[in-house]
Amino acid sequence: MALTPAQERVYRFLKQYLQEHGCAPSYEEIRRHLGFRSLNAVSKHLKQLEQRGVLSSPWGNRKRSLELLPLRTEAASIPFLGIVAAGIPIEAVEVPEMIEVPESFLGGGNNFALRVRGDSMIEEGIRDGDILIISKQSHAERGQTVVALVKGEATVKKFHPYGPEVELMPANSQMKPIRVPAGDVEVVGIVVGLLRHYRSRSVRSVRE
Repeated sequence: MALTPAQERVYRFLKQYLQEHGCAPSYEEIRRHLGFRSLNAVSKHLKQLEQRGVLSSPWGNRKRSLELLPLRTEAASIPFLGIVAAGIPIEAVEVPEMIEVPESFLGGGNNFALRVRGDSMIEEGIRDGDILIISKQSHAERGQTVVALVKGEATVKKFHPYGPEVELMPANSQMKPIRVPAGDVEVVGIVVGLLRHYRSRSVRSVRE
């Protein structure tokens, strides 16, 4: 059974942490690094990974006794199209390259990747420097996380239509939503996956 994008993020973090430290992270470390609001959310995701047969806890409820089982997934190449803002809108940068991602990350239809700039979606576990996997489509349901063009500039936010207007809601309690006429907003696609590197890396960037 394929993992959801959120479950995949937890699995990848556990794998990286185990490789670097030789033991499993604490629930608090998982919560902090992945942006979950509570330890209950961490527990829920770990139980889901156990149910899918990719995680075991051989010593009962001890929180550092987690063991990972192999995750089998095929890779697919999708276009990497530059940078999208998780803050105020900035222009997406066209970059002529491809990126390999697990097939389990992909949505139906055409998919592409964008790197996040900013922290307005931090409470959804989307951090500055993350790579988002986007399923390309021109419509969205209320509450979905989308990449949208606002007067031609790209941003990633929660989508909330209100009749003649659209509210693009951040997942950061310190930031205000963007509310604009519906005609000024074009949905580009839905966020269906996320990639993150925990080691130091150089990030291709553009000027804000």
